[in-house]
Amino acid sequence: MATNFKTIRDGFRDRLNLSSYIDVEAAVENIRNSIFFRGPNVWILGAAIIIASVGLNVNSIPVIIGAMLVSPLMGPIIGFGLGLGTNDTSLIREALKNLLVMVVISIFASGLYFLISPLAMENPTELLARTNPTIYDVLIALFGGLAGIIETSRKEKGTVISGVAIATALMPPLCTVGYGLATLNVHYLFGALYLFFINSIFIALATYLAVKWLHFPVVRYADAAKNRKTQRSIAIGLIIIIIPSIFSAIKVVGENNFNQNAKAFLRENKTLDRTYIYDSHIDFSHRKGTLTIQMAGAALSPNDRELLYRSAESHHIDRDHLIIKETGLARTDLSENELIQSIFERSDQETQRRDQEISKLQEQLKAEQAKELPVAQIARELKAQYPDISVLSMGRGSEFNLETQDSRDLVIVVIKSTNRLDPTTLDRIQKWLVTRVGTENIRIFNE
Repeated sequence: MATNFKTIRDGFRDRLNLSSYIDVEAAVENIRNSIFFRGPNVWILGAAIIIASVGLNVNSIPVIIGAMLVSPLMGPIIGFGLGLGTNDTSLIREALKNLLVMVVISIFASGLYFLISPLAMENPTELLARTNPTIYDVLIALFGGLAGIIETSRKEKGTVISGVAIATALMPPLCTVGYGLATLNVHYLFGALYLFFINSIFIALATYLAVKWLHFPVVRYADAAKNRKTQRSIAIGLIIIIIPSIFSAIKVVGENNFNQNAKAFLRENKTLDRTYIYDSHIDFSHRKGTLTIQMAGAALSPNDRELLYRSAESHHIDRDHLIIKETGLARTDLSENELIQSIFERSDQETQRRDQEISKLQEQLKAEQAKELPVAQIARELKAQYPDISVLSMGRGSEFNLETQDSRDLVIVVIKSTNRLDPTTLDRIQKWLVTRVGTENIRIFNE
């Protein structure tokens, strides 16, 4: 048993071992070379930013993906993580300086594009998606950064870096910042900057952890005082990164949970008697999110308002974080789109309710049909066996015992015959009916 366990353990270790596949020296050199933005890299970055801006402008996901494949954005971020992991302050400075250059170039190029773009932004869904980070963005950045540093360190390079560039999506948030700057839209500007910050921090954090895990050589200085100072600076830098990362992750998880709870609440309470929710808005400017719902139709009664609050609490939304606004709009006051939407929503709800009722009635009908007795067929079968039988009556009923207070279902059979049937014949008929009808609770009367 112990031998089998050791074999399995060694097999797992061999599968998960990275040491024989990693070239640390080549990885360090490759990362150092990739952090600089000069000459061709600047032009490639600018072109990729314009491509991504066009994709965001027209809501084209393939164009955005193509731009992310072209872009050389991850170099300075991975370089920053490598510098933290190896105590290399010069690499950290160079990485941060080039990261700043990259951000400025990206925002300038995208802002310029959106300033001169003739295309209207009627439905900027892809831009909006880059203004509110979720827990998925955190996880993608963390594991994307891990995959990126492992791929960079691998002896035989593959196509992982391209996939990481797409998954971590560093470029679209910068384009959205440019759009927010060009249109002076604070929501787009700061929301996208926050998303870019989240992605960059967690990629750098994943790089730092992988560098420590893979035992990259640490830079040590001859001067002991300088070495201690460097280590303190790195430790402070790590604290500056990790603490905001933890708070950001907690905030993102909280916002994600609030969004899911709000969606469930809205689905459940879209229509309330003669009042319905025609618009809603979630705001995270406070410590906890607030859900504002716009009600139209008849005025809410105190009881209806209390029902909404209780429903919100059942979805983990406190009363203080649900804002109910009654516009006093009648149906004629709503826009055509809102009116059509509300009609369809109520129609869907009514259709679902009727479908459920029809389903229940169909089940009840099947149950009743299953109880029906094929009296005519049974009568003909009995007549063939016993020619004296002239009339057969059958029906389901119940028998209640007044002494024991017990009740049971019963099949009552009345047989009319030209001559009274003897007890032996009646007993044979009862046994046959037990098999034919499928129940032993049969009571036969002979007239």
